[in-house]
Amino acid sequence: MDEHIHWMNEAIQEALKAEAIREVPIGAVVVHDGKIIGRGYNLRETSLDPTAHAEMIAIKQASEHLQAWRLLDCKLYVTLEPCPMCAGAIVQSRIPQVIYGTADPKAGCAGTLMNLLQEERFNHRVDVVSGVLQEECATLLTQFFRKLRGKE
Repeated sequence: MDEHIHWMNEAIQEALKAEAIREVPIGAVVVHDGKIIGRGYNLRETSLDPTAHAEMIAIKQASEHLQAWRLLDCKLYVTLEPCPMCAGAIVQSRIPQVIYGTADPKAGCAGTLMNLLQEERFNHRVDVVSGVLQEECATLLTQFFRKLRGKE
């Protein structure tokens, strides 16, 4: 669990980069052999790109680093439960394990609304660990939206 906490703190640092530019604070890192090979944070507003989620950016960077689309022996740490698009990219990239911070009741596809990461009909299933630094990850989002709505 200490390892998960360490890497989730790295994902939180990515989320803070998003928050600093007024993006929704979601961050992700891809870890391979004890090193971060992909980092990402939410950039949808900045890039005007609906696919610019933290996970998508981190996965692309990790693939470029390994020079492979299969991210075998990698772990993805993300502050918020993956959405359907990101869950699909995780399955397609063959990432064996996803560790996330807080659940997403509106779009979570790692068990909250549905579980695309462990769908038996797909040719790849992902081990999922949830709730790592849950309170910290949830607080980032809650405080961001309170500020956005002028309630803080």
